[in-house]
Amino acid sequence: MTDRSFLSWPFLEPAHRALHDRVDEWATGHLADTDLHDESSDAAARAVRRLVAAMGEAGWLATAVGGRDGALHGQLDARSLCICREVLARHAGLADFSFAMQGLGSGPIGLFGTPEQKARWLPDVARGRAISAFALSEREAGSDVSALATRAVRDGDHWRLDGSKTWISNAGIADLYVVFARTGEAPGAKGLSAFVVESGTPGFRVSDLIDLVAPHPIGSLAFDGARVPAANMLGAPGDGFRVAMATLDVFRSTVGAAALGFARRALDEALRHAATRRLFGQPLADLQMTRARLAEMALSIDAAALLVYRAAWVKDATGARISREASMAKLFATEEAQRVIDGAVQIFGGLGVTKGHIAERLYREIRALRIYEGASEVQKVIIAGRLLDELGKAGG
Repeated sequence: MTDRSFLSWPFLEPAHRALHDRVDEWATGHLADTDLHDESSDAAARAVRRLVAAMGEAGWLATAVGGRDGALHGQLDARSLCICREVLARHAGLADFSFAMQGLGSGPIGLFGTPEQKARWLPDVARGRAISAFALSEREAGSDVSALATRAVRDGDHWRLDGSKTWISNAGIADLYVVFARTGEAPGAKGLSAFVVESGTPGFRVSDLIDLVAPHPIGSLAFDGARVPAANMLGAPGDGFRVAMATLDVFRSTVGAAALGFARRALDEALRHAATRRLFGQPLADLQMTRARLAEMALSIDAAALLVYRAAWVKDATGARISREASMAKLFATEEAQRVIDGAVQIFGGLGVTKGHIAERLYREIRALRIYEGASEVQKVIIAGRLLDELGKAGG
């Protein structure tokens, strides 16, 4: 029943359409019982472990790590990432989360790692045998990466890390964390570096677990003189900001794709309910106000999909930075998905706010997407900044 017309758009190739159908078929058969009845942090962590293992066995995580056909040392294909996230989110939010974090957590290694680093970590992430995490945010430095305070000091053939991170997805279950710390080559963002820190490293611990409205493993990290081998640095000293931004440049548009998946599920469920629910002696779908709302939901979804797949196509076709396109896609898709899902809740009425109902679950799941990987307000700053940069380059 889900609309498939976008698959014929020129942004996508036959391989992307085939990938969509394969992932959708797998998800239909494997994700029906993914909803959490126990919404504790422990239950979410167990579910993510199961999902990572299952998706690794099925081969989907190879797409998240790099290579459309599972070539672990290939380029990340943004359109394939978007396809997978959209389909998985439509079926189960935790499945999308599990897939996305394997990609985001290992993305810096795939983009900036040496052949030895890739061979050491990426195969296990792709096969679902190791869980990855991306540790950038701090309590006083969320969207402002230049304000990071965690420090790394050279100590022989190691680096010693001190500081803390928070809002780190997969905290407590990850086997490897890409951690960004200040090494001081220059002020602000230019003095950061990226390290792979493995779980069990002395001086490194998970200091807190955080409960969210839509549960998934997330928490805070503490580094107290954690000694990390110099061979675990990604890129050169001072490359950390470039590593972080290049990784987000690939994955930010995929957040919009996940929002699309949630929105499509909401529209599907609302359409079915409106067609069968009777009100005032007629189907709810016959009421003019219901039809208007359904039309607005479909319009929002198509417009968001155009921006998402435009951004992914530009990335794949040019290999250039797509900060403007990715920010537009992420901003519009997440904001519109929130409106679409709110519309579905309204169509369901009392059922829509009943704990455990699909509309209620989607309402909670969509909310975080407007915040992580850069809140909506930050995306507006990025878009405006790019426009002003272009004006300056044009001499205007």
